[in-house]
Amino acid sequence: MTKLYVNPNIKKGKINKEIYGHFSEHLGRCIYEGIYVGEDSAIPNKNGMRTDVVEALKKMKIPVLRWPGGCFADEYHWKDGIGPKENRKKMINTHWGGVVEDNSFGTHEFMELCSQLGCEPYINANLGSGTVQEMSEWVEYMTFDGLSPMAALREKNGRKEPWKVKFLGVGNENWGCGGNMRPEYYADEYRRYSTYCRNYGKNRLYKIACGANAADYHWTEQVMKIAHPFMDGLSLHYYTVPTGNWSDKGNATGFNEKDWYQTLSKTLFMDELVTKNDHIMSKYDPEKRIGLLVDEWGTWYNVEEGTNPGFLYQQNTMRDALVAGINLNIFNKHCDRVHMANIAQLVNVLQSVILTEGEKMLLTPTYYVFCMYKEHQGAELVESTITTEQIGLEKEYMVPNLNESVSVDADGKVHITITNLSLTDSYEVDTVLTEAKAKSVTGTILTDEMGAYNTFENPERVQSKGFHDARVTESGIFFTIPACSVVSLEVELA
Repeated sequence: MTKLYVNPNIKKGKINKEIYGHFSEHLGRCIYEGIYVGEDSAIPNKNGMRTDVVEALKKMKIPVLRWPGGCFADEYHWKDGIGPKENRKKMINTHWGGVVEDNSFGTHEFMELCSQLGCEPYINANLGSGTVQEMSEWVEYMTFDGLSPMAALREKNGRKEPWKVKFLGVGNENWGCGGNMRPEYYADEYRRYSTYCRNYGKNRLYKIACGANAADYHWTEQVMKIAHPFMDGLSLHYYTVPTGNWSDKGNATGFNEKDWYQTLSKTLFMDELVTKNDHIMSKYDPEKRIGLLVDEWGTWYNVEEGTNPGFLYQQNTMRDALVAGINLNIFNKHCDRVHMANIAQLVNVLQSVILTEGEKMLLTPTYYVFCMYKEHQGAELVESTITTEQIGLEKEYMVPNLNESVSVDADGKVHITITNLSLTDSYEVDTVLTEAKAKSVTGTILTDEMGAYNTFENPERVQSKGFHDARVTESGIFFTIPACSVVSLEVELA
């Protein structure tokens, strides 16, 4: 029998709500059609934002949204996206699909979206092809309340009051699409650009430096060494690519059991990445003032057949739900260093929580996982350990059968999230609460066949349901977790 030990009295750190963040890029149908349809659309909207998408995201309790990229960020010139829409520049999106970008969704529209969602905006500014002046003026345009050219321009464009902007990314993937820079060069550029990103009035910027591509620890070392006094956060990008081959990443659907375990094995590498980056960062920042922001993560497969390869549209199955649950548990357990994470991407791109097709919208299995985990936001991580066994089909891709994290919220309720990575076996879990007694337990479960997914013809096949197979015991709680499932439990203490 599996043993899960939980001590609600040993607090390990606050789980920042921003760990449950998201990412929206001018890529494929993420912004246009997915989020923004324009004020004149027949699709119900408020100031151009899809009402159905906004309401779904609010239920998911979205805390922060990153924009405008991604690779798009380092060729985005913000002044192209302000003022009357008919006067905004049209351009070709050379990174993603070669389609026309008409800049009808710009700074004002993004801030309107964040306002409707009630989430924090995370602006990723252009270091790769932009100037120091351009970045500095964008910060001024958004946040300065006083007499200045940019504040006057903002008012001319219909917004007198400044916005509150906390999170600012100074460049994106500058080791690659953001300029193919060396870490030493980028670190110096970061120091220069960030100097001119001012704190105006009561607005305080949380400045984020471009971090490593996956296991490029040399990048982390050099950027931390040179620029750590000037940053509040350092990013990390890691995608779960089942095959490890970017030219043939594997398919989102129609996969087999070997693909299942290989994918989950690749996902679990996130724990090693965070651990090793934390170790390097602690050499320069032992107090852990600087956050590690995993601001791009999730599955990346071959695009769906018949779609624009530059749009990165893929389906979302129970396998993706397990990937989401595993990663979020990992981030929770590293909340002393991981201050934010942003799954890629919000709608219609990569591991989306929502898919749209014209006026239709569906929620993916990943969406339900974020809903099931939302009680962790702002809660205190508590000590937990679980007994596991290695499962899988090949020695190279063996994985632990179970993965968990536990928190206590402000009301003293214990929240347990646990994933079962096995395709065949359920497990009895005897949960022992140290120095505490359970009064009641309620739960939610997401489970189905490994390749199950929602379609516009059958949009509710995979969805979370009440979980009633958990009971209070003398020592804690007892439950059986089915194969291929994600379970969340709320325990009220006596």
